[in-house]
Amino acid sequence: MLINLLVGIPVMVLCLVMQALFVAFSLKPYVRYARGGSVHLSAWRVTLLLSVVMLVMLLGNFVQMGVWGALFLMLGEFDSFATALYHSGVNFATLGYGDIVMTEQWRLLGPLEAANGILMFGVSTAAMTAAVSDVIKHQFELDRSR
Repeated sequence: MLINLLVGIPVMVLCLVMQALFVAFSLKPYVRYARGGSVHLSAWRVTLLLSVVMLVMLLGNFVQMGVWGALFLMLGEFDSFATALYHSGVNFATLGYGDIVMTEQWRLLGPLEAANGILMFGVSTAAMTAAVSDVIKHQFELDRSR
């Protein structure tokens, strides 16, 4: 059990750092364009900006699934990256199909990845909610000042 924690926790920390970078990367252009002045943004531009935030956050989650999948492959749990990535995605999204299981030695990495995944999807949701809330607030302030 201790070896699972010693292997899994550094990967979780790496994923946390990566998620922070993806949040910063996705919100930086959003802040620059959406909050850049007293310009009323069209519905299409708002949709585009929010879509970029959403896609970058989703990409961040996919990259993290790939990191976990690579770890599973390095540990010799799977023969192909595709299978390791599939298993990682099931864990990360907390689906828990159980059609593919890891050996008893590394089985506790699954719940660690699931805890990591649910947290990262929560961060992604929070970033998207903050962006939507900010758009609504900014547009309301612009409409009110006119």
